[in-house]
Amino acid sequence: MVDYSVWDHIEVSDDEDETHPNIDTPSLFRWRHQARVERMEQFHKEKEEVDKGSRDCKRKLSECQKKIKELELINVESSKNELQRLQAEAQQLKKEEKSWDNKMEELRKKEKNMPWNVDTLSKDGFSKSVFNVKSEQDEESEEQKEKKHKTFVEKYEKQIKHFGMLRHWDDSQKYLSDNPHLVCEETANYLVIWCIDLEVEEKHALMQQVAHQTIVMQFILELAKSLKVDPRACFRQFFAKIKTADQQYMEGFNDELESFKVRVQERAKARIERAMKEYEEEERQKRLGPGGLDPVDVYESLPQELQKCFDVKDVQMLQDSISKMDPTEAKYHMQRCIDSGLWVPNAQSAEGVEKGDKFEGVYEEVKKESSEEEKGNP
Repeated sequence: MVDYSVWDHIEVSDDEDETHPNIDTPSLFRWRHQARVERMEQFHKEKEEVDKGSRDCKRKLSECQKKIKELELINVESSKNELQRLQAEAQQLKKEEKSWDNKMEELRKKEKNMPWNVDTLSKDGFSKSVFNVKSEQDEESEEQKEKKHKTFVEKYEKQIKHFGMLRHWDDSQKYLSDNPHLVCEETANYLVIWCIDLEVEEKHALMQQVAHQTIVMQFILELAKSLKVDPRACFRQFFAKIKTADQQYMEGFNDELESFKVRVQERAKARIERAMKEYEEEERQKRLGPGGLDPVDVYESLPQELQKCFDVKDVQMLQDSISKMDPTEAKYHMQRCIDSGLWVPNAQSAEGVEKGDKFEGVYEEVKKESSEEEKGNP
């Protein structure tokens, strides 16, 4: 059965009705037409405003998610607060996105229930072909994404680096035309990490070049999201636009590029600081003595007269200094020297400790004095 009920809800042409002889028919028809056109214009204006608000919200959410992904790739302790702020912002933007989607759905229902007229009975057919975007992509687990990224990089790393070294719009467009599989998130993620690696290695000029190509790829991906198509279907559109772009569009591109460079420098600095801390901790662990104390920390905590004794390795000076100290304090410092490896008692040959056997007598003297003090014989 064919449902013909939709034809019951049609606005006739503005000049089809028969009117009363006393009515100015031409004026009535003009009024009808003007009123219908104004209603349609108001509806389309409202629809455009909602569509613009939705697109702006999606763009902000995409930028926020991109920054979150960069921070997660770096995984720097100092960026945890910024990451939490961005995640909270992303949650708020998702709520706004849902609100805009609801408004758009209401407008679609309203449009569907509007009477048909001569302007809406027919529309243009297909004017282009697009790729379907897989909705399952958003449902991939972190482990699946990581495995996918690793596999992709292992297979196409050389080609990604070649793209990152290109300098001209036409060269970039031609290379992506020959290698459309590079137009994806995996390429953008690799370029981000490569930029940070280059900055850490102090290859600043090369980093800036790769940063430019990183933003090119990210702009293509953003364009694909706004058009809801596969990135491979719209990268030529991006290059056509950027090569003839107005000042405002180019300023937006350059602002994003400069902001990205700053973020790369910050991440590189944080990575270097973290590496230095890890190296210092490894060296400190290697220095730890038999009692688990750091000899550097112990040496710096010694009174100056004891530090001087260790500097010149003068046993007599050490004996004289200890004899002038409170026995309890002397025992405390000498025990810390043993626990840190600064002094090894009973050692005829201890690697890294000179004259350890001579210092044994000093330690025995300290123990003797401490023992007498405990017995009440100062």
